[in-house]
Amino acid sequence: MRLENRIALITGAGRGIGRAIAEAYAREGARVAVADLTLEATAETVAAIEQAGGTAIGLAMDVTDERRVDEGVAAVVKQWGRLDIALANAGIQHIDPVHKLAFEDWSRVINVHLHGSFLLTRAALRQMYETGGGTMLYMGSVHSLEASPLKSPYVAAKHGILGLCRAVAKEGAEHGVRSNIICPGFVRTPLVDKQIPEQARELGLSEEEVIRSVMLRNTVDSEFTTVEDVAEVAVHLAAFPSAALTGQSIVVSHGWHMQ
Repeated sequence: MRLENRIALITGAGRGIGRAIAEAYAREGARVAVADLTLEATAETVAAIEQAGGTAIGLAMDVTDERRVDEGVAAVVKQWGRLDIALANAGIQHIDPVHKLAFEDWSRVINVHLHGSFLLTRAALRQMYETGGGTMLYMGSVHSLEASPLKSPYVAAKHGILGLCRAVAKEGAEHGVRSNIICPGFVRTPLVDKQIPEQARELGLSEEEVIRSVMLRNTVDSEFTTVEDVAEVAVHLAAFPSAALTGQSIVVSHGWHMQ
């Protein structure tokens, strides 16, 4: 198994991409801390991992709350002795053109994605530096690399996380920490399902047209990326054995963005 005896913490792991990664890490032998806003939100993921023979704990963690993030990371170290892999995955979305965007909605998206990624990174690095290294991973997006209309706070946050990832790769190298960012295309998660009618209303299109002409237009095969696709990349990055792969954005998008 590629992650045997590794200790991993994943935020936003109660459902969607985070859950798929948590389950994939557990199948590969990792002990997984499943973090989400409430313990109830983590329960299904933890149960699925345990029923499959893996080891997991749930953590109630609001990634915008400095104290809760620090305490959550400390709880993982207390439980299992160290932290080897931390993945900042928690995210939300808001659809509006810039000229109609409320500052409150802008701030909420930035806080969860960018500030949440920073808080997890800082807490995780403090542990990893003490124990000789680890892996910081981030859930970016094709929007870490290019923009789409109606999503300015999300695009700005995802660009910012790419910069954070690269800074951590530079700073963490002397401490044995690698840092990479996964940049998926559209994945049919609740986050994306919520966007479809919102974009349809804003653009004056049918929901089918949003899927075909907006979300999948630039893919090579008109297919959504799957949570399994993203989880496989997350396993590979967590298991990669050296700093030959650090500071990189790995795009998983059916060719939507090529770099």
